[in-house]
Amino acid sequence: MPNAPCPMPHAQQNIMSRSKALQSYIIIRLLLAPLMLWTITSVVFLLLRATPGDPVDAILGPKAPQEVKDALRERLGLGAPLWQQYLNYMGELLQFDLGTSLTTRGQKVWEIIQQYFPATVEVAVGSMLVALIVGISVGVMSASRPNTAWDAGGRLFGIFTYSLPPFWVGMLMQLVFAVQLRWFPLGTRFPIDRDPPVGPTGLYTVDSLLSLNFGQFFATIYHLALPCITLGILISGIFERIVRVNLKQTLQADYVEAARARGIQERRIVFAHALKNALIPVITVLGLTLAALLGGAILTEVTFSWPGLGGRLYEAISLRDYPTVQGIVVFFAAIVVAASIVIDILNAYIDPRIRY
Repeated sequence: MPNAPCPMPHAQQNIMSRSKALQSYIIIRLLLAPLMLWTITSVVFLLLRATPGDPVDAILGPKAPQEVKDALRERLGLGAPLWQQYLNYMGELLQFDLGTSLTTRGQKVWEIIQQYFPATVEVAVGSMLVALIVGISVGVMSASRPNTAWDAGGRLFGIFTYSLPPFWVGMLMQLVFAVQLRWFPLGTRFPIDRDPPVGPTGLYTVDSLLSLNFGQFFATIYHLALPCITLGILISGIFERIVRVNLKQTLQADYVEAARARGIQERRIVFAHALKNALIPVITVLGLTLAALLGGAILTEVTFSWPGLGGRLYEAISLRDYPTVQGIVVFFAAIVVAASIVIDILNAYIDPRIRY
């Protein structure tokens, strides 16, 4: 009688089961992503046309002759019924055509995104670096010294930074550090009396390094410093609170108590053992926060006169530039959806406790 096949080990069965569940979850998320983008696009399309204001008046002014307004409205396709405008726009969107701006002499929305998005990327990444350094540092100091002044200070830091309005803090930082102390420049991305870096990415930091022009690189960092520090400190409270809460719970775990019983130094326990596990939830918040920053820190960009895509979106809303607003919002929404999917996948691989 032939030997019966050995049963599959229980651990291997769990791994295969979890892998199949994760694959099903990813497939469902990928299938739902177009539905989410379609919903967002439809809502933005309807809201723009429901709000007061006419893009023709924004272009020509309210005192322009009515026949001129009617001709321009017909040329821009705004004279068609709402359902026809919607179908025309969705048809263009399916062809990855975000449309043409109404206020920049026929410039494509994709061209606007390519022109302004690199500046938003730089300020978003710089702000995130500041937020991670400040938030994690304050969170570790607070959690490793419970029921002390450090702990109370960390809590107050998280509350204040999260609740302060970005536009008010931005104006205050500019007034103190740019106007009075003159430590930082005001309202520019690069010195106006010098040629900016030119390269394939549009990112001044990257293009200056690619050309080995360190003078341009440090000038770019100098102009990035104030908006990045301002926005980074404001969002650092999010990471501080997450790190403080999770690190406190981790420091009370059994394996930490066992490490202390073996005489391991407290500093090594915090940084080599506890902090690694406490940072797992930070990954989720990190991805979604970065996506939100890329999706437009509009108030910060407007406050600092930063030539990014968030400021361009604010300008398009003011001018009732329907295609530009719709295109930028769809672009931002796609970033957020993609980031959320990537973060879920990373979490599943990093933390085996996650189940789907």
